[in-house]
Amino acid sequence: MTQSFDIVVVGGGHAGCEASLAAARLGARVCLATLRSDTIGALSCNPAMGGVGKGQLVREIDALGGAMGQVTDVTAIQYRTLNTSKGEAVQSLRAQVDKTQYARAMQQRVRATERLSVLEGAVEDLLVRDGRVAGIVLADGSEVSARAVILTNGTFLRGLMHTGEERTEGGRVGEGAIAGLSGALTRLGFESGRLKTGTPPRLSKASIDFSQLEVQPGDDEPDGFSHFTPPPRREWIHCHVTRTDAAIHDLIRDNIARSPMYSGDIEGVGPRYCPSIEDKVVRFPERTGHTVHLEPEGVDTDSMYINGVSTSLPADVQEGVIRGLPGCANAKFLKYGYAVEYDFFPPHQIRVTFETRNLPGLYLAGQICGTSGYEEAAAQGFLAGVNAARALSGDEPFVLSRDQAYLGVLADDLVRCDPREPYRMFTSRAEYRLLLRHDNADLRLMEVGESLGLVDHASADRLRAKRATIESTLETLRGRFVDGAPLIKILKRPGADISDLYPIAPDLDLAELPVEVLRQVAISARYEHYITRQQNQIDKLRRMEEWRLPESFTYESISGLRNEAREKLSRFQPETLAQAGRIAGVTPADVSILMVALRASFDAERLAAGGSRS
Repeated sequence: MTQSFDIVVVGGGHAGCEASLAAARLGARVCLATLRSDTIGALSCNPAMGGVGKGQLVREIDALGGAMGQVTDVTAIQYRTLNTSKGEAVQSLRAQVDKTQYARAMQQRVRATERLSVLEGAVEDLLVRDGRVAGIVLADGSEVSARAVILTNGTFLRGLMHTGEERTEGGRVGEGAIAGLSGALTRLGFESGRLKTGTPPRLSKASIDFSQLEVQPGDDEPDGFSHFTPPPRREWIHCHVTRTDAAIHDLIRDNIARSPMYSGDIEGVGPRYCPSIEDKVVRFPERTGHTVHLEPEGVDTDSMYINGVSTSLPADVQEGVIRGLPGCANAKFLKYGYAVEYDFFPPHQIRVTFETRNLPGLYLAGQICGTSGYEEAAAQGFLAGVNAARALSGDEPFVLSRDQAYLGVLADDLVRCDPREPYRMFTSRAEYRLLLRHDNADLRLMEVGESLGLVDHASADRLRAKRATIESTLETLRGRFVDGAPLIKILKRPGADISDLYPIAPDLDLAELPVEVLRQVAISARYEHYITRQQNQIDKLRRMEEWRLPESFTYESISGLRNEAREKLSRFQPETLAQAGRIAGVTPADVSILMVALRASFDAERLAAGGSRS
């Protein structure tokens, strides 16, 4: 008997979990289809969440009502705040987590969510009726009908794993590949490509001599990722650091022809910012060593993740490389490193809602869009799940702008992206990163989550009270003068701390305010001028965001556009004039020509007011 749901989410990774949880909480009847239910929420690679740019994504997902931040805080075993020597705009939180506990906690959340069912099976085809998606077809021929389908297949689409000359079909060790779905999408007119990612060996903790390693402690009292739970406090574990040397590099060079990346066996391109150890040795021949982090995969496991030695070299070469590291001379391998290449579908084929352009009701999210990373996948899944549920309810699309959130930067980047390597989030991708800080995600987004129906009113009320306290405190500091200068000016001095104000104005009882309020007051005061300048830039650009470009716009007919601009605009189909200006190959002169063409074709006042696309 054919089962019927509002939405089917295909894939139980981080994108699939956030998509299915968000959609179900918004009232949709959701089926999460996955190869194995016991791998829902699994951390396929590193046992960590967050990092530069990525930590902001986790905080934003949490502020909007997503799951990743809370599950991370429940299962974290170490936190580290990165870039503490730099300004708040680029500081990010990273957490080591217990991999087993993380997956279990996410599975419990999935099972406890109303209107969310889990179905085990391989999805090999799509049902299409009357020009829109209508469900999925499993490998056994059974069908599941749905009004919308969200594909979050990760590395499983024609996944092929490589360790030296050995090749195995699958998207992850111990699990097979999805063979038919790529062909189904290609037959429906979707453009595809191949990408590659990799993972390092896992070693037995008991076989490592930690006395030879540098200890890497974490934060003693971390804030955590979630805004809805108290800061995590428990006994934290340590990570350790070692380093490669010239002898290891020589061993890799001597065997480089046996690496499938260099023998030609791998077609896909890997992530530039997370290279394999063989890539590091080849690309940086002047380096005499590379840092390697030894990270526990959990509290009760013997497994250690060897961060920095992602590789697809043959097993015997991996053994030589690892046992050449200080502290690892007697290392016992639990799992060899491997590379996996897989199909993806370039994201210029989706809208900022993550719905595909040429098949209504079908959404893509995660590595299927050419991205890398748990956090990027979760962000896409969350946005796809929210938009699929809202579309079925007849609500307006949920789209965040680049000045609102890193999620908005991610979505906007992807729809005008033609990746030749996996996309990864960095703070440098956000031009308004001073506004989009790790510490203010709740102030930016929690009320948005409340309006969506994913954040409870009590939490949002607490947020509003916090904002009111911050604003009133800033106003007080602007109005209180000492020696002819407002107190807020003291906070603008280099090295100044809010505690400097305690003896100057004891009657204000600043020390009694919550730490998070004091931190926001200090940051707001320190960067007031820069924040105002960024806000003025945003206001100027917002008018361009309101100029909508109709899908029927024929760029070939616009006189004066350069050929490169015509090709890029036709390929990426930007939705706004501002989005067109952010496409590589489209110049300010091209944007001016587009503006003239729009004025000639449409009523400018209706466009500037945000009129609907024709």
